Amino acid sequence: MLWQDSKGVDVGWGIRRCVRSAVIIMRLPCSFWFLLLFSMGGFLLLLHLQDLTETVQQQRPGAKLIFPHGQVESKEQCPHCLDADPQASVHPVKLQAQITKNHRKLLLKIPSVLKQPRGGLYGQAENIRRLTKIQQSRRRQMREVCAKYRSSNSRMRLVNRQHVSRIYVEDTYKLLYCEVPKAGCSNWKRVLMVLQGEASSTGEIPHEQVHYGNHLKRLDSFSHQGILRRLETYRKVLFLREPFERLVSAFRDKFESPNSYYHPVFGKPIISKYRSNASKLALRTGEGVTFKEFVQYLLDVHRPVGMDIHWEPVVQLCSPCLIDYDFIGKFETIEEEANFLLRHIGAPANLTFPSFKDRNPKAERTSSRITQEYFSRLDLSERQRTYDLYYMDYLMFNYSKPFADLY
Repeated sequence: MLWQDSKGVDVGWGIRRCVRSAVIIMRLPCSFWFLLLFSMGGFLLLLHLQDLTETVQQQRPGAKLIFPHGQVESKEQCPHCLDADPQASVHPVKLQAQITKNHRKLLLKIPSVLKQPRGGLYGQAENIRRLTKIQQSRRRQMREVCAKYRSSNSRMRLVNRQHVSRIYVEDTYKLLYCEVPKAGCSNWKRVLMVLQGEASSTGEIPHEQVHYGNHLKRLDSFSHQGILRRLETYRKVLFLREPFERLVSAFRDKFESPNSYYHPVFGKPIISKYRSNASKLALRTGEGVTFKEFVQYLLDVHRPVGMDIHWEPVVQLCSPCLIDYDFIGKFETIEEEANFLLRHIGAPANLTFPSFKDRNPKAERTSSRITQEYFSRLDLSERQRTYDLYYMDYLMFNYSKPFADLY
């Protein structure tokens, strides 16, 4: 039978085709319908979550930062600038977007990767501001102490090769780093080697290669013009440590652990001069120097053997009254401050200051508690004289007196 419209056109074929298609669709399994409905629902939920994520990002603290004169921070600006005004005010922008009750319920289901870290950009800016103020304070302290204590003749002194003999050069990022042993210098050398392309990561550089591989140049190896140009244009960096703690760390490393250099070169003459009835074995090997004997050697104006960079005061190692350091870091907060500096100079994002201890890794790091224990073996006079030896380090870099009975 034919179905025709008013013009005699057969429409039955189309109707029959639709009926057959409907029958086929109805015979599809239930799993097909479930997947179809689930996919549509997921698509709608994704759109809803996208809108919610944008709302939450606007509501979080520090979504944008307002700087002086209404300037808004952009990606092109450098928030790590050490010369930023420490008094500049930083305030979060107040936005009026609303979060509905349904949004709050769905917020619990948002993956953690979509949630912003606590503090956000505002917390980061506050941290940068804090570290910048610390640097300004340390540099001001250094300059004030130098101005107060140096003689009029020293003001006219010129920097010579001896003054820069402990300074290492990194030309790619224009860094000058003054080496202070027992204040993170091994790991700082690793960082410099990575910056200049000697290695891809700090973890792959062994201790022997750091100190004996001759991969880094010292400033005194350049011509006079090369030295002056780098001192004027490169960023000069100094990291140091609480003087008594650094001294104990050096003693533990060089005299309480096996050492083929310090035992015969320093240990033998120290035992010979300051130990009565020393055994033949001790005199022959130089092993077993006590901390009290070590301090006696240190305080002796007629030392049987000279000073060493591992316990020489920082003011003599790095000449801070002749070289105006741009960055003064401390071992006690070395990772935070070193990484702050690395981000400021534009170092690769994957380069961070290493925290591993490669010499005697099983030994406990020298701490203030361990330092107190070692100095308790000395009498008051020995502690006072040792403090006097490092007094300028304590004063210039604002470390507190290590013992209350010192003056």
